[in-house]
Amino acid sequence: MGEQKQRMLRGELYRDSDPELVADRRRAQRLCDAFNRTEAEQEQRRGELLRELLGAFGAGSWIMPRFQCDYGFLIEIGANSFLNYDAILLDCAPIVIGDDVSIGPRCQLLTALHPMNDHEMRRKRWESAAPIRIGDNVWFGGGVIVCPGVTVGDDTVVGAGSVVTRDLPDRVFAAGNPARVIRSL
Repeated sequence: MGEQKQRMLRGELYRDSDPELVADRRRAQRLCDAFNRTEAEQEQRRGELLRELLGAFGAGSWIMPRFQCDYGFLIEIGANSFLNYDAILLDCAPIVIGDDVSIGPRCQLLTALHPMNDHEMRRKRWESAAPIRIGDNVWFGGGVIVCPGVTVGDDTVVGAGSVVTRDLPDRVFAAGNPARVIRSL
């Protein structure tokens, strides 16, 4: 494993133009393309492709096309979880989705970060990433965006169109931009 990939996996600044990382993304894109070309009757084939692409894909889980990710191997999805149409998971750091999770259409889980104050490093395409963790029995309405480094607790519901910039505890309803806790569940 090369230095840039090791840096990425440690959450340090790295260059995504590294040939090893480019090859890993191309592999993921080929598998995503194949998955997204499947027909409705090809559920078995979809499962095979997702098990090849993802780090873990729990029993009874399913994803609707169109699905996109950067690497795939950093994504773990528990049992009986569902990702609706147009999910985008930028997995430059681990994305762990628990059991019985329902993710609405056009949701985005984004681990990538870019230097904010060092303009030259950003110009030179340095980046880092922070993991996302989604607890068990979570429900995201359509269009939810989860930012890098966020953990969402068990049994939490996030309203459609929300942008989750901070951790959310167990058993709450949160909504807004940025998402804030509205009430306990």
